[in-house]
Order: sequence, then C-alpha cells, then structure tokens
Amino acid sequence: MAKVLMAMSGGVDSSVAAALLTQQGHEVIGCFMRLGSVGDELDKETTIGHKGCCSINDAHDARHVSAKLGMTFYALDFKDDFGRIIDYFVDEYNSGRTPNPCVRCNDWLKFGKLHDYAKSIGAEFVASGHHAQIVHGEDGAELHMGADDGKDQSYVLFGASRDRIGEMMLPIGHLQKSEVRDLAKEFDLPVFNKPDSQEICFVPDDNYANLISKKTPGSMKQGDVLDAEGKVIGKHDGQQKYTIGQRRGLGIAMSKPVYVVAKDPVLNTVTIGGEALLDTNGVVAKDTNWLIDQSSNWIPCTAKIRYNSPPASGRVRRVDETIEVQFDEPQRGGAPGQAVVCYQGTKVICGGWIDCVS
Repeated sequence: MAKVLMAMSGGVDSSVAAALLTQQGHEVIGCFMRLGSVGDELDKETTIGHKGCCSINDAHDARHVSAKLGMTFYALDFKDDFGRIIDYFVDEYNSGRTPNPCVRCNDWLKFGKLHDYAKSIGAEFVASGHHAQIVHGEDGAELHMGADDGKDQSYVLFGASRDRIGEMMLPIGHLQKSEVRDLAKEFDLPVFNKPDSQEICFVPDDNYANLISKKTPGSMKQGDVLDAEGKVIGKHDGQQKYTIGQRRGLGIAMSKPVYVVAKDPVLNTVTIGGEALLDTNGVVAKDTNWLIDQSSNWIPCTAKIRYNSPPASGRVRRVDETIEVQFDEPQRGGAPGQAVVCYQGTKVICGGWIDCVS
C-alpha cells in the first residue's frame, strides 16, 4: 500500500476516487487547492464562481468527505500560482488565440505544484478524479482514455510527462459516470448528487470579455468585421469577444448561416464566412509532449483538436520542436491556442498547442 495525496475538488468524482483508495488500504491524504473563493480577492479582480471546481462551497464539501472517510485533510493556498493561469488566459485572447485554462491548470498546478507538495510530505502518488486511466505497459506507465467516452478527460492530461504519469493514480477512470454516482451513494457520500462543474472557475458569469477588460484596460478596441473575400461588412467591439467557430452573437445579418473563421489581433479584424471555411485538414503544434519515443516519420493515429470532439483518424510526426498532424478527412474548427492530442487506440502518444491550421 502507498501514501497518496488525493486532489479533492469537492465533486463526486474526486470524492469517490478517495473512497476507493481508502477502501484499498492506501494512506490517503486529502488536499484542496485553494485558488480563491467568492468574497476573496483573487489577483485583484477575479473570484472563483460557485459553479466551478474550487469555490468555498467545494472546499467545504471536500473537507466533509475527507472527514467521513477518516482522511487527513489540507487546504493549500495556490492563489498566487493560479494568477499565472489567469494571466495566460487573458494574454491568449489578446493575442487572438483560444486558450484552454483547464489543461494549463492540470500541467502547472494539479500535476505540477501538487506533485512537489506530495514529495515534501513523503507521498508516492498524486491521485485525482479524472476520467482517464493509467495502464502499466512494457515501457512503463501509459495514459489512456477513460472508459466513459462521454466523460473522457485524457485530452486535458496530455501535458503530463512520462515520469509524472508513473506518479499518478486515476481511481475512477475504468468506471462509467453512472457507476461513479452509484458508488457515491453506496459510500454514503454527501456529494452523490452534486452537479458537475460546467464553467471556467474564474469566469463565474461566463463573461470572459469583462475579465479581459479589467485585467488589460484598453485592450479591447473597435475593429472591422470582414467577409471571406476581405470586404468590410461591419464593426466589432473587440476581437477578444469572438472565438473560431462562433455562430451566435455576431451582430451581422446575413442571408445564410455564418461563423467566425479567422481573427487577426494585429489588424484587429474578425472574419466571418460559411461553415466550410472551418474545415481543418491539419495542424502544427508547439510546446509538445511525447509519451512515446518521438519520431520524424509519420505515425498512424487518431487525434482530437477540441475537448468534446471524437478522435479522428490521421497521422502525426515530429518536425523539429513541433508536431504536425494531418487528418484523413477535414475536421471542424481547429483554432490556434487549443490543444491537439494524438492517440493509438486508447493510449495518448503525444500532444501540443496548436500554432497554425491548414
């Protein structure tokens, strides 16, 4: 049996994961990452919302579950570190990109700072309630998709290094979400019917444009809305308010459905066009992470360019410090700033941050 630091979010997934580990006889220490809460000042302007994964109510639930399971419980103050994620989020939007703060939170905090803390208390593993699986193969620990296709979170864990994966436990990855909730009832956990978090925790009102304006005053400026031919057809109040693939709220009346297909933060333009212009044949990604030996030769794979999209067949190769992914058939809406994650079967083999699309 091992000493395990359990990342407690206050939700049903991490609570059941903790219960399973204690049932298996591990010495489990519950840990809640205190990033900020309603009523607290976080990075001067930002507070954690009640529907996120790290609110004051979540801290209470995590403490309650830990007590019920007889676990030691700590709340760690990561507010200063969390400011880095908020700054990244704002900077990406100002640069015309589409950020993914949940992936960065996993890389920098849940499986970054938290692992450092685990080592300081002599814990051998860090566990979480993610829907993904650790499989021990011939070459060591492997990251695999979760058994529940609709809840799989392997995409947001792609940045963990090969060594770090060997220090991770994902106790519920083999379960369906319905089974997790059934187990929560069996364990008599008070969070058995708690809804899943649905929003970015530091944008509780879903108004991320307001956050950007507060963090970087004057960054949002009026600019031109262009059609696919480059003709000015309207005005916008800040390119940061638009994301690739967006259809609603464009403020432009057209005779057919149109979408945001491109943004230029330098010229401060937003381009809209038909759905076909969202087709992505391939991507090039930087800041890569390989979970198998790197190869400059094409490797058959499936790949995801959005968290909620199914993996699509294609191929991947290393090109200098980047990875290039080509799809067998065009995919919808790849966007710079998002992650591309490649798989062989259910196994994650590599991933990176999309720099350009073709």
